[in-house]
Amino acid sequence: MPYYKRILVGVDGSESSEVAFYRAIEITKEYHAQLLIVHISEERIPAAPMDSGTVDIEKGSGKNHGGTLLEDYEQKARKLGLKHVKTLSNYGSPKTEILSFASMHDADLIVCGATGLNAMERIFIGSVSQYITRHATCDVLIARNSHKIEVSGLSIKSTSKL
Repeated sequence: MPYYKRILVGVDGSESSEVAFYRAIEITKEYHAQLLIVHISEERIPAAPMDSGTVDIEKGSGKNHGGTLLEDYEQKARKLGLKHVKTLSNYGSPKTEILSFASMHDADLIVCGATGLNAMERIFIGSVSQYITRHATCDVLIARNSHKIEVSGLSIKSTSKL
């Protein structure tokens, strides 16, 4: 049976990422692990001279959608009893950036939703979760079923009927 120390969950504000977030909380509690909450923005930013070609946005460095989103998720996680929570964000492709963060932070498990907000990317190049499943070097969980989460006592914003 695997033992997880660092669990990474990708969030984008979609219902699917809510399901993944609460599933990650369940697993984090079970293993007394650290939860890494990641948001990758595909928004374009003004060009700036940088060696890496991307900008790493630390929590609290600006009130953008991603920063507010991450703050909300962090507060939810802490209210549900998690003590070891870290938020991470960046600009770029969610597919590659999530894997990059997982590698940089030695994640043992990546939790992601079955679908996210970017339908066009899914149609033309495949889903983020498909890419992560194929290329991750750690375990990957695709969270699909919100009913099991709600039964466990955690509540999600889901309005869909299961």
